[in-house]
Amino acid sequence: MNIFDIIGPVMVGPSSSHTAGAVKIGYVSRKLLGEEVVKAEILLHGSFLATGNGHGTQYALVAGLLGMKEDDSRIPDSFNIAAARGMEFSFGETNLKNAHPNSVQLNLTGKKGRYLEIIGESIGGSVINIASIDGLSANFSGDNPTLIVHNLDQPGHVAEVTSMLSHKSVNIASMQLYRAARGGNAVMILELDQEVPEEAINWLTKLEGVEKVTYYSLKEV
Repeated sequence: MNIFDIIGPVMVGPSSSHTAGAVKIGYVSRKLLGEEVVKAEILLHGSFLATGNGHGTQYALVAGLLGMKEDDSRIPDSFNIAAARGMEFSFGETNLKNAHPNSVQLNLTGKKGRYLEIIGESIGGSVINIASIDGLSANFSGDNPTLIVHNLDQPGHVAEVTSMLSHKSVNIASMQLYRAARGGNAVMILELDQEVPEEAINWLTKLEGVEKVTYYSLKEV
């Protein structure tokens, strides 16, 4: 336990879950997209939908998608900043199955045309969980560099990814494997102790059977 577990995060309030957590969901999602967000469909679930207006949840999510962090004083003005930058956004509602009450689905389009669907959960004290990426299960916090590999469920892919990380001296903090069905779509989620070099990520994208590689870096762009 550290001091922030006791007194809470440094943030623009009023709520660590509905405001600071929402900013972080937006921020992590932007970095997962890997490019500037030009269009965002924001679908609110549960208490994000029911009480989000009073806590500034909508402003917070847009702020994160613009690249702001939890302590940024511009969060309340995020709508105007988004309009000035040409970022389109809209809000709706959704009913996510088995989701945390503080959840949101973000359908994001990037400046270079990349599309990403993310479900994020704010679980308290500004701690978040990315629960789904492009319809496949995920489970990571955004506190570590994270590599997400979508691939066909075939032998050898896990070995290829872990061997590459070993070759680049990147240590694995945690690894999760999910698949939709045997022989179908699968995903690897690896939280790491070091950053992955760009050339290694590019190498992964060219492997047979790898459909998509998403990388979350802690580096500021």
